[in-house]
Amino acid sequence: MKHLLTKLGLTVLSVMLFASAAMAQFTASGTVSDANGEPLIGVFVTVKGTALGSVTDIDGTYRLEIPGNSATLEFSYIGYANVTKEISSSSPTLNVTLSEAATELDEIVVTGLATTVKRSNLANSVANINAEELTGITVQPTMDGALYGKFKGADIRANSGAPGGGMSVKLRGVTSIFGNQQPLYIVDGVFVDNSTVTLGTNIVTAAAGGGNTSTNQDDASNRIADIDPEDIESIDILKGASAAAIYGSRAAGGVVIITTKKGKAGKTRVSLAQSVGGATPIQLLGNRVKNYNYTNDQIRNTFGDAAADAAAANGLTDYEAELYDRTAGLYTTRLNVSGGNDKTNFFIGGTYKNEDGLVVNTGYEKLSGRVNVGHKFNDWLSLDVTTNYINSQADRGLFNNGNTNTTVGYALAFTTPWTDLFPDADGVYPANNGVGSNVLETVNLITNRENVNRFIGGATLNVQLLQRENQSLRLVLRGGVDQYTLRTTGLFPQALSFYRNPGTLGGVSISGTTVNSNANYNAFLVHSYYTGGLSFRTQAGITQENFDQNTVIATATGLNGSQSNVDQAANAALFQNRQPQQDKGFFVQEEVNFEDKVIVTVGLRGDKSSNNGDANKLYYYPKANAAINLHEFDFWTLEGTSLKPRIAYGEAGRFANFPDRFNAMNATLIGQNSGLQTSTLRGNPNVGPERQTELEAGFDLGLLNNKVTFDFTYYVKSIDDLLLRAQIPTSQGYTRQVVNAGALSNRGIEIGLNAQPVNTGDFVWNTTVNFWKNTSEVTRLDVPAFNLGGFAASLGQYRIEEGKSATQIVGTVKASDAATLDPDGDGFAVYGNAEADFNMSFVNGVSFKGLELNFLLHWKQGGDGVNLSTLLYDLAGLTWDYDDLTLDPNGQIPNGDYRTSEWFAGNAGPWIEDAGYLRLREVGLFYNIPKSVFNDQAAIRLGLSGRNLINIFSYNSYDPEVSNFGGNVLANAIEVTPYPSMKRLNFHIRATF
Repeated sequence: MKHLLTKLGLTVLSVMLFASAAMAQFTASGTVSDANGEPLIGVFVTVKGTALGSVTDIDGTYRLEIPGNSATLEFSYIGYANVTKEISSSSPTLNVTLSEAATELDEIVVTGLATTVKRSNLANSVANINAEELTGITVQPTMDGALYGKFKGADIRANSGAPGGGMSVKLRGVTSIFGNQQPLYIVDGVFVDNSTVTLGTNIVTAAAGGGNTSTNQDDASNRIADIDPEDIESIDILKGASAAAIYGSRAAGGVVIITTKKGKAGKTRVSLAQSVGGATPIQLLGNRVKNYNYTNDQIRNTFGDAAADAAAANGLTDYEAELYDRTAGLYTTRLNVSGGNDKTNFFIGGTYKNEDGLVVNTGYEKLSGRVNVGHKFNDWLSLDVTTNYINSQADRGLFNNGNTNTTVGYALAFTTPWTDLFPDADGVYPANNGVGSNVLETVNLITNRENVNRFIGGATLNVQLLQRENQSLRLVLRGGVDQYTLRTTGLFPQALSFYRNPGTLGGVSISGTTVNSNANYNAFLVHSYYTGGLSFRTQAGITQENFDQNTVIATATGLNGSQSNVDQAANAALFQNRQPQQDKGFFVQEEVNFEDKVIVTVGLRGDKSSNNGDANKLYYYPKANAAINLHEFDFWTLEGTSLKPRIAYGEAGRFANFPDRFNAMNATLIGQNSGLQTSTLRGNPNVGPERQTELEAGFDLGLLNNKVTFDFTYYVKSIDDLLLRAQIPTSQGYTRQVVNAGALSNRGIEIGLNAQPVNTGDFVWNTTVNFWKNTSEVTRLDVPAFNLGGFAASLGQYRIEEGKSATQIVGTVKASDAATLDPDGDGFAVYGNAEADFNMSFVNGVSFKGLELNFLLHWKQGGDGVNLSTLLYDLAGLTWDYDDLTLDPNGQIPNGDYRTSEWFAGNAGPWIEDAGYLRLREVGLFYNIPKSVFNDQAAIRLGLSGRNLINIFSYNSYDPEVSNFGGNVLANAIEVTPYPSMKRLNFHIRATF
């Protein structure tokens, strides 16, 4: 009995103690406002080190049930510095004022499929660009172009200077040889397409050599250019597999997560902005005759009697100036309306953009409209819907390579200043005999146009399935569609001088249609649990993505008079390219947080795709990372200083290309009947994705209460199972097959420094310095070394060779240099490397009361390009520096003669040049007039901004940053007479009501 009473007493005591502990809780409440006393809606209020949290309402108030007698509350809000405050049951009311964020450690970063994390707890180097950084300095021509120099680890390159975009983005080095290396773009949860679709102009230019309409040399734009930068609230960039592994087989090139603007509860806000400006060439090169002030006698001695007689009769015309020396008008109008209440928020945005090109009859016009709506039905159910419609037209002109000498830049290289190219009284242009085309006639008579109609829409449903003191369970359902129709129109009339004679194509009409449909569906469960200082967040979900792109291009030749329909011509041909794909996957992820001191994450993604040889095989991509906030531990005694070492590992992939698993068939005639014959490329039923692993380590250091922050990251990225094209025995009936047969690696460092050296209230100076460097190497090659990109080894090509850089540029070597430049005797010398030695960017923002000055300098050191524009001008004897004596070591042979003589002797080196530069990417000076000046009715912002106003480089052409091969991210440093790049100047006015 005694023992029974003892047990009973202990049980009662335990129950009493448990009840006492269970009752030890209190309700915390208060308001959150900004420095002006205005309430802030949507501020995250969390109990530090737990999963407990709340959000402020329309009045900026919060209410939160807290276990125990005391706690530490954290207040976080995008654009504002985090605040940490103690609270207890004896003083349960806590009012907080948030100030604007001084450093990036206060940012909230999107890293998971359904979650975010504070940067201060992040274990990866994830770049974040907010709306002010993206568009606050100047008007951006395209979204991807706006990223130039703004974050570490990127190589961004324009395909040409033509209006309407055309960019390639490479994150942390080369990640494929034949695959698409561009990152995955996600806009509000919607997977958006970034294809570069052929325009079909190859039938005119024969740039691909065989008249095939499928080519990447026809200067098409890429579709991410459709996204309006003014719609964007923030961009999170997952640069490598360690951060992007959760996206599996689509993440090998990195992931760019775009979040668009949302409305906020409170008074409806209206903003109307207008920008007006002009664009001019970055530089004009002139020509030999103009630059050296050739007299008629010099023309006669250099070019012959006929040239001198023509010069005397026609005079000298600077056709480069006729084409490019003009100011292109730039006009952008933007309207925003946003607002809401405690239940519903909305954002409506519209942009009209009209940009002329440097060349007549080229330009870009776009109308973009966005409606984002969020509604909270009750405490456990909310819905966010985003919609975007884009209509655009880009007139591209005819530039880059052309084996028929008909592209404008190519023909200009051979056009002499004494040739008369102007039309007669009837408007008929003379032929430019021996050149290929009359450049004035070409720009005035041809049409080469892209028209886009695009809809991007998504919806996210959040269902709070469970909410307890120490845990919660949330269901997230998300779906999105990206649908567009791209229509390409090319018209090269019979009246063109190069189509007038019999035996020519007799005029060309091109009509292309691409219909692209993307759809993605996701379902996630997110469970948060807190116990004893440990916080657990578990995610699990399933995903499905469907992609279908169908391109049909009709080309007609032998046009009848002024008729342009493809069915009213002498000859017509069709080209079709279909790319259906269906992907399915799952993921699980566990995050463990010990009082914000130690944060560990592990996860696994599994994917299968119809593009793989075995469409039902799952490929797995694990991830794991850890971060330690040393300053959160009791032993840390350095006041105002923080240090977070971090390490991360992850795997990602890239699906095989659609045709790789199939035996392609080509149409043919068998007797008098249509038939099919197999191509020389054999399908591979075992082909699988390229696989990438990345190990990243670094640290984040904060000084002076994070007024100065420094971050360092070192990464090693390895890519295995590279998709390569192997030669196979012809006895099989084929010559090549796509196989997983190689590996390469990238090693790099990324360093960032952010500081606020001065903040006196009226005067504030913020500065950021970024440094990044990457080195690649082909570590395994199961096929013989091969060249790719470019046109021939004599003109410079990339060479894929085991043990060498994946971006090395090689070429033929003359016999006298073979011993030193070609020691292995393979016939090629290494003349350069397209990879930069390093990149640095300098961002500064200075404000004094209502005046703001911001600028971005970008320094790219090294990195070579293949300059074939100089080759063409040299062959014509018209190069702008032809008579300089700076290349010949003996100072005797003029540059033009020296380059061509070396080339004729077998040396490809003259065309490979340093493509480094120093650019003033962006600069803006603005003045903000407060509402009080206008009786609190409107705030006005006035400004002047520029883009690429200062450009310092030694590259011997218009711009070292262009590529003849479009969206090809590997061989993207080869230039052939591109559309010149522009510098821009804009005046701005914005009124906010």
